[in-house]
Amino acid sequence: MKKNLKITIIGAGSSYTPELIEGLIKRNHELPIGELWLVDIEDGKEKVSIIGDLTRRMLAKNNLSHIDVHVTLDRKPALKDADFVCSQFRAGCLEGRIRDERISLKYGMIGQETNGLGGFANACRTIPIALEIC
Repeated sequence: MKKNLKITIIGAGSSYTPELIEGLIKRNHELPIGELWLVDIEDGKEKVSIIGDLTRRMLAKNNLSHIDVHVTLDRKPALKDADFVCSQFRAGCLEGRIRDERISLKYGMIGQETNGLGGFANACRTIPIALEIC
């Protein structure tokens, strides 16, 4: 594996991000990181800032302070020359998920965001954004 990988996380304001960072730390000997880009949208600005601070503390605790952590709302520089991109965004945020699950339940279907009516609605919001990222 090449040295100094650039890893970008889209949707990094998620409460799941620290667990992802923990996994990257545990596997740093196999996946050496030089840059870690944490990206979110304007509505997630405060959360991604908190996650950025937590990430820096996690890295420091594990003697990995040499990894450059970038927190941004602009995904273009984060995606440029990225070796790996982890996409964990939720188009429509939690409100979209709740709406998808409730409408499914209203019509007697499984209220779930990954399949059925809720999954289809989620896909309709997510696919255009995913194509922009690619």
